[in-house]
Amino acid sequence: MRELFAFGETGWGDELLAGLAVTLQLGVAALLLGLLIGFIVAWASLSRQTLLRSAGFAYSTIMRGLPELLTLFVVYNGVGLLLNKLSAFVSPDSPPVEFSPFAAGVIALGMVFGAFSSEVLRGAFNSLDPGQSEAGRAVGMNTRQVFLRIKLPQAWRFALPGLGNLWINLLKDTALVSIIALDDLMRMTKVAVGATKQPFTFYLVAALIYWALCVMSEFGLDRLEKRANRGIVNR
Repeated sequence: MRELFAFGETGWGDELLAGLAVTLQLGVAALLLGLLIGFIVAWASLSRQTLLRSAGFAYSTIMRGLPELLTLFVVYNGVGLLLNKLSAFVSPDSPPVEFSPFAAGVIALGMVFGAFSSEVLRGAFNSLDPGQSEAGRAVGMNTRQVFLRIKLPQAWRFALPGLGNLWINLLKDTALVSIIALDDLMRMTKVAVGATKQPFTFYLVAALIYWALCVMSEFGLDRLEKRANRGIVNR
């Protein structure tokens, strides 16, 4: 057993560790992109302009209704096809463009995370007392200052539990990118299983690693929630 997970040429420890690093990089990158999309879509959904509000609701509804794996396939194949079409249009003799599986994973998972997080953020902003924003403007704050000093800190506190759950789901969904040949933890586990013919051992270890990541995330999120709620008296 120890030899299977040794580092170097005799074991698979370094391959699994490299796959874990790719999984974490993918998750963090998709999280950042998803939060950006989520704030934009939430802002559009809360807009007074009908067109923006309709676009925000349409994006959220469509993306939340599609399976993550299907979104991944559409992004990976669709963007790759588009890049090759543009490359052929600009330079007919240029070689085919290979779309990075990592970029495809970040975009697809970020788009899905953005759709779900937009609903969490929209609910958080809707829960704020509008009188506080009016008070901020009454003392001379502009729109940007009201958002950064009054709305965002309180909305973040309300949204953090929901965003934390979405992060844990995102962390587990990173395993889907193994389908498009990205060398993440799941794909390296499959490679190890194929070479050693010991599926139970390696899949069990992979499961424990994903579980450990989720548990560590829970502890981190708990600390963030306590910090966000400091000074709040529960009644």
